[in-house]
Amino acid sequence: MLKIRLQRVGRKHDPQFRIVVTEHTRAAKKGNIVEALGTFNPKLDTRVVDAERVKYWMSVGAQPSDSVHNILVENKILKDKKRNVLPKKTPIVKEETENQAEAPAEAKKEEAPSAKEKSVEADNKEELAQDEVAAPALEKVEEPAPAVEVKSEEVKEETPAEESKVKGG
Repeated sequence: MLKIRLQRVGRKHDPQFRIVVTEHTRAAKKGNIVEALGTFNPKLDTRVVDAERVKYWMSVGAQPSDSVHNILVENKILKDKKRNVLPKKTPIVKEETENQAEAPAEAKKEEAPSAKEKSVEADNKEELAQDEVAAPALEKVEEPAPAVEVKSEEVKEETPAEESKVKGG
């Protein structure tokens, strides 16, 4: 299976990548590429891609990696959503267009709550009413504790070792 992927060609601390077509079993660093399709420089944020060749290779069956897929979406070569390339622990940030599409669906859910939701709401209202009754009682209990006076002059007792040093010195 052919893969469209990134091949690093930059120096140390200066990343630059080629967008290449290669067999998926071969390492991208070995240079065993079928064709170079473009370049990507993340520091300068430049993307140069040969759109016609990418479409050709994808029609033949080449699959882009997630990072290359996102580059192709940004260059409007593919009309698709971006894929999450962040680690699994990092949450996915939804775009505004997705949030707007989800808003009407959520509004419909809020209009017609189910029987379980109604019973939960009733229980919550009862608990709030009980909390309001208990709240004044808690305010009365919280009184400041009386301050304890500390004498500034404390007598320091010397240990036997210190006494011998004072006498002998």
